[in-house]
Amino acid sequence: MLAKIKKAELNIDRKNPVYKASLECPKGKELYVHFDYAYKTKNYFPLEVIYDGKHKGAKLAWYTNDVEYTTVDRFLDKIAKRINKKYGYELKE
Repeated sequence: MLAKIKKAELNIDRKNPVYKASLECPKGKELYVHFDYAYKTKNYFPLEVIYDGKHKGAKLAWYTNDVEYTTVDRFLDKIAKRINKKYGYELKE
């Protein structure tokens, strides 16, 4: 993963965990991703994406394909694992 996590939040008050992360991307750009995990499908889904101050809706594939060379789910999984470790949280199976 090329981006580095600057700030991270985890909210486990709901049925599914919700994550917020600010990342420092290559070339000094900033990426904010608000996403959640769905136990039913066992996947991560972006809810809001802001790249370099521009709202991108919930679209993240353009970034993961062009910059990180991975899928959205794998990218969000890496971020979530780091946040889970920081907060001592384990996903329930």
